[in-house]
Amino acid sequence: MAEIGFYHLTRTALPEALARLLDRTLQAGQRALVLCPDAARLKALDTALWACPEPAWLPHGTAADGDAGLQPIWLSTEPEAANGARFLFLVDGANTNRNGEFDRVFDLFDGKDPDQVTAARARWLAAKDGGHGLTYWKQGPRGWEKGG
Repeated sequence: MAEIGFYHLTRTALPEALARLLDRTLQAGQRALVLCPDAARLKALDTALWACPEPAWLPHGTAADGDAGLQPIWLSTEPEAANGARFLFLVDGANTNRNGEFDRVFDLFDGKDPDQVTAARARWLAAKDGGHGLTYWKQGPRGWEKGG
């Protein structure tokens, strides 16, 4: 079973929050798969991660770039860890029934979007029913705060 963390975005946009979490992932010596709901969002996130000021550089790629095995961060619309990732990042409502194939899953959702909040609650219940370990994180004034 995977450890699934739900990350409730309330203070920053997805690209900024994702970039910081991905940086921590790389610092921990891990690889990441970022699962996007569609090709348009994948392209937008790819562009945003290259332009992100902090961290200054996040090495990542997509199928358009190729060489998945060389990419520590892989952006995809498919839930397959082509780069050998053990950490999965779900963004913009992307979902998969393959969470158990990863050590950790990060489910990031926009707290200002009622539809995303409702969908995240449904994913929480499904993950709980699936026997996964769950944690809830919300952005606070000093960073991520663990909820109850």
